[in-house]
Amino acid sequence: MTTVASLRPGDDVDAVFACARKDRLQARTGSPYLALELRDRTGSIAGRAFRDADLLSGRFDRGELVRVRGRVERFRDELQLDVRAIERAAEADPAAFLPVAYRDLDELDGFLEHLAREVHDPAYRGLLERLLADEELRAAWRRAPCTRGGHHAYLGGLLEHTVAVGTLALELARLHPRLNSDLLLCAALVHDLGKTREFTYGADIALSEEGRLLGHLVLGQQILDAHAGDLAADRRLALGHCLLSHHGPRERIATPEALALYRLNALDASVKGALEQGLR
Repeated sequence: MTTVASLRPGDDVDAVFACARKDRLQARTGSPYLALELRDRTGSIAGRAFRDADLLSGRFDRGELVRVRGRVERFRDELQLDVRAIERAAEADPAAFLPVAYRDLDELDGFLEHLAREVHDPAYRGLLERLLADEELRAAWRRAPCTRGGHHAYLGGLLEHTVAVGTLALELARLHPRLNSDLLLCAALVHDLGKTREFTYGADIALSEEGRLLGHLVLGQQILDAHAGDLAADRRLALGHCLLSHHGPRERIATPEALALYRLNALDASVKGALEQGLR
């Protein structure tokens, strides 16, 4: 399989990439050309289409998967793909071209189930069991990122973040036994469930329409409501408060468990962001 990382000067290329950039520019001669950024999970490479630029431009859009034919050249000490033909790719899985978690998703799935078993309150435990038994939700939970350009901005990022916050919540509850550990741990496991409906997947991770208009907090509450069953009103209210306030503001947080989730979520997100992108 041809990947960006495997490309070398002189290689003839016939492969599918994600088109992350598409600009129509003019050469010094006044003739148009296309400046492209083509990428897959292994990296990105600049592409230039100097012949039939306008004709080729009509065959695809930025953000789509494209089949490219051309030749790799070295230009100013960097690799560049001289594009001879390009068109929208058919029957390609967008997920194959998006960044993915380094950690094994099966292992993370196992950790999620283990953490759910640490919730002993029958009502909260039953809610988690219904959520985990929803195959469509479970697949989306496993696939979704946490963000598009911040922390855990890759497929599987949501599952990785959920397990991290759940683990932190379990440890904090042991340090502070006055916390309602079942509420805190349940909230930690469901706090970002709305992200399973917040994104779409193409050449890039993009916002879904409901993600753009409602956001993951409202979507998460909708998911909980749909799976709540006979969860008592007081428990539903306490859990909903944790979910809806986990991004703050601090002044609106009304319970110790919600405060704990707010801090733990920020802790994992900020540390992960620093490791991936450096301190800001």
